[in-house]
Amino acid sequence: MTDETANLILEMLRTIRSDQTAIGERMRTMEVRFGALESRFSAMEERMAGVELRLDRIERRLGLIEA
Repeated sequence: MTDETANLILEMLRTIRSDQTAIGERMRTMEVRFGALESRFSAMEERMAGVELRLDRIERRLGLIEA
């Protein structure tokens, strides 16, 4: 293997390593953002459950549904 070939291979490997690092950073960012979305979705589910309970109570008091 000539020096030129070895240098070309090393340069390609450096490029691959750089790309992998960038992908890893993007994955970490996406994990953080996904975690935030999960938290928000969970909070929305809790709020919707509370709204549903309140709506049921209102409907019962108005006689719109059987108790």
